[in-house]
Amino acid sequence: MWDPVKYLDYADLRARPFHDLVGRIPAAKPRRVADLGCGPGNLTAGLAERWPDAIIEASDSSPEMVEAARSRGVDARVLDVNDWVPGPDTDVVISNAVLQWVPEHRVLLRRWVDRLPSGATLAFQVPGNFDAPSHALVRALARTEEWAPRLADVVLRENQAVDSPLGYGSLLADAGCAVDAWETTYLQRLRGEDAVLEWITGTSLRPVKEALPGADWDHFRAQIARKLDEAYPPRPDGTTWFEFRRVFVVAVVP
Repeated sequence: MWDPVKYLDYADLRARPFHDLVGRIPAAKPRRVADLGCGPGNLTAGLAERWPDAIIEASDSSPEMVEAARSRGVDARVLDVNDWVPGPDTDVVISNAVLQWVPEHRVLLRRWVDRLPSGATLAFQVPGNFDAPSHALVRALARTEEWAPRLADVVLRENQAVDSPLGYGSLLADAGCAVDAWETTYLQRLRGEDAVLEWITGTSLRPVKEALPGADWDHFRAQIARKLDEAYPPRPDGTTWFEFRRVFVVAVVP
């Protein structure tokens, strides 16, 4: 029997914003497509299907991610997004859920626009849910008397880590770009125990996990799990609703 809950698994849910972003890119026959922050390369591979004649350039700051991408046949390299410089034939730049990690990414966007060829497309999406309970509860717990001494140096992103569609639209329009900017709130139906906790462990909780040794991490994880279950109560069928806002921008360079 067809199970509507299992129809969309975690990988599909995480891929939806990427496909929604790429679907709005107007480029027909780009010479080079750069995927900045390619991760394990599972989404990058689809770019070659859309633009079979383009050179697909992929990079990520994580050696582990680059190794995974290469195992999928993606010609990826280790590179910090701050150090990337577009080549003269770069007609499409894609950054999928990366720029929220870069405090000065607004400066970076202007720099890319100045260096990209006329007619190139700059497309990116960032999470816009830093004021949601999934993030606010983590920040509040990290600032308690128990955890603050051990997590004082951990940067947990506030809502100002990214702009609104209007903010990005104004920034890039001032640079002369034609801009298509929007936001989408995905209502995602997660499944399993501690569903929201599992969802954020590889994203917003990653700096906390890296800062805490094993036993401390297990203790922190148990505490935040209870708070997340209260904020996102599981449904009687065992699934959990999770709202996730994303901000999208597609800008064509003048």
